[in-house]
Amino acid sequence: QLQLVESGGGLVQPGGSLTLSCAASGSTLGFYTIGWFRQAPGKEREGVSCINLSGGTTNYVDSVKGRFTISRDNAKNMVSLQMNSLKPEDTGIYFCAVRWGTNAGGCPAPSQWTYWGQGTQVTVSS
Repeated sequence: QLQLVESGGGLVQPGGSLTLSCAASGSTLGFYTIGWFRQAPGKEREGVSCINLSGGTTNYVDSVKGRFTISRDNAKNMVSLQMNSLKPEDTGIYFCAVRWGTNAGGCPAPSQWTYWGQGTQVTVSS
């Protein structure tokens, strides 16, 4: 069974950068569309970004466009989320997830994803 482990979270000042990674084991990420989600305290989980099997189609929630970049390395079985110009509202637990199917119409809702990691905390604060 596929297992996902996120890493790279931490405390960063506003305007700073972090790179999150998601490593897979038990199967190959090359079979799946991959997404990053986040959940702030008291809020619903929201899709941040997703990427298709080849990496040719990416989607971003409007609030992170131009600041975050998703990428995948199928050979290393990993996906990354480069986060720049971080804001306090980016604070939350960040999860990676995978699903079969496309993201051609945007990132599907959280209920449409099959496997999830445990999450990594990102805190943006001065």
